[in-house]
Amino acid sequence: MANFYTDNKDLKFHLNHPLMKKIVALKERNFVDKDNFDYAPLDFEDAMDNYDKVMNIVGEICGNIIAPNAEEVDHEGPRVENGRVIYAKGTQENYDALLQAGLIGMSLPRKYDGLNFPFIPYAVAGDMISRADAGFANIWGLQDCAETLQEFANQEVKDLFLPMTAKGATYAMDLTEPDAGSDLQAVQLKATWNEEKKTWILNGVKRFITNGDADISLVLARSEEGTNDGRGLSLFVYDKKHLAVTVRRIENKLGIKGSPTCELVFKDAPAFLVGDRRLGLIKYVMSLMNGARLGIGGQSVGISDAAYREGLKYAKERVQFNKPIIEFPAVYELLANMKAKLHASRSLLYETARFVDLYKVMEEIQNNKERELTKEEKEELKYYKRMADAYTPVLKMMSSEYCNQIAYDSMQIHGGAGFMKDFPIERLYRDARITTIYEGTSQLQVVAAIRFATTGVYLSAIKDYEKQTFSNEIEFLRRDLKEMTFEYEKAVFNVLVVNDTEYLDFHARRLVEMAGNIIMGYLLLIDSMRDNDYRNSAELFIKQVFNDNNSKFNYIKDFDIKDIALFKVS
Repeated sequence: MANFYTDNKDLKFHLNHPLMKKIVALKERNFVDKDNFDYAPLDFEDAMDNYDKVMNIVGEICGNIIAPNAEEVDHEGPRVENGRVIYAKGTQENYDALLQAGLIGMSLPRKYDGLNFPFIPYAVAGDMISRADAGFANIWGLQDCAETLQEFANQEVKDLFLPMTAKGATYAMDLTEPDAGSDLQAVQLKATWNEEKKTWILNGVKRFITNGDADISLVLARSEEGTNDGRGLSLFVYDKKHLAVTVRRIENKLGIKGSPTCELVFKDAPAFLVGDRRLGLIKYVMSLMNGARLGIGGQSVGISDAAYREGLKYAKERVQFNKPIIEFPAVYELLANMKAKLHASRSLLYETARFVDLYKVMEEIQNNKERELTKEEKEELKYYKRMADAYTPVLKMMSSEYCNQIAYDSMQIHGGAGFMKDFPIERLYRDARITTIYEGTSQLQVVAAIRFATTGVYLSAIKDYEKQTFSNEIEFLRRDLKEMTFEYEKAVFNVLVVNDTEYLDFHARRLVEMAGNIIMGYLLLIDSMRDNDYRNSAELFIKQVFNDNNSKFNYIKDFDIKDIALFKVS
């Protein structure tokens, strides 16, 4: 039987990171739940054993149900009947299997029938599910919405909706509209208070909504009359049982075809307010989007893994000129570089996940007034939140761009056969394309990330990595990274000294990518200290990005602000 956990040692490697001891102790509040829940862990070792066993179950479901269903789901897709979405047969089988295994709502507290897992094992599960079927990963991954309710909703809303999660309720984020895509400040779906019914009523249209006919929907709506910016928006939660939202159509997409992308019509839909009015976009949706971007980072890694494996398998089996094509330098070079990018993306994913886990759990302790955080913990909370905010857009951008590159190279290895629907790479190639687009394009990730380049956050993180102890055998790689850091620091200075916003925006992506390259290089170097199997990927990746960063540095160094005019097309 196939198992996507046991056949991938990288997952267990990242799950067993040294910081997990601290994360688990905080998440389990020093294991107080053991007296109230028979499935709560007794100690750290018990918790890690529990994560391992659950990941093993997820791996089996991925290998034996989700992955085998992927091609048929891609072919069949969802459909609309009487304003409702009907999943493809395989999609429903996938969800039912995970539900029966108790894997829906795994990160929710036990009082809501969750498993109280940190984000990292949840990310490992998402990594495997994305490898099995990226489209289905969207449906499963939207349970992240429950975290937003857990964090921001009042107790009435929590008690009403959160217990539904473990019982199998599906989720959706109803944010975008026909005239409000990336610009969510332009959202116009109207929320009005009905005094007679003592409820909020939603009316309007939403478009490009993933899993739009979900049981529970978080809806961004305009609650303040006379406003037309983000300050007039609030967040609401809607229950499908009211049947006041109709699916007008499902979009016919290039990829992730098993995931229904819907246009929705709200007609007097009753809803609950989440948190406070006017904070829908500027606080709650920003938090929701950060989680979604982290999820797309994980999805990108999963697709990359699948595409790399398909390329490797085909290269070993395909014989040309009397030998397997994997023996040709043009092919094995591609595969080695694909593997290095995959390892780099995965290392960045789990580094970011650790930052998120640590700041989220400390913030929860503080906000719930469970105890007073120590002075050291308060400083750590600020640090980990800053790092999570800084790393999330880089993860989303870099991992999704690599995902597309790896899928492209894997199809190239397949040659003409890969262009046919006979091989999974055709589907993976199509699925990969959306990752650089939704939940904020790569260009928007640069907008989110550039302030961390200009304020020295990335440089500070890089300097911290640089201080770590490395073996003599890989010291030459640290020297390369130090040289890259010197060029990065000079590049940031050269851009900032011009003191021109347009000039900064023009070079922003180069600066962010330079920082991302160095960070991923250090993470691979650190990983190779824990497991020598990552040494090759570290060396190959650093060689690649060394030249890339040098090219970007020279481009910035020799660029004149007047040259921007050359790029303005009429």
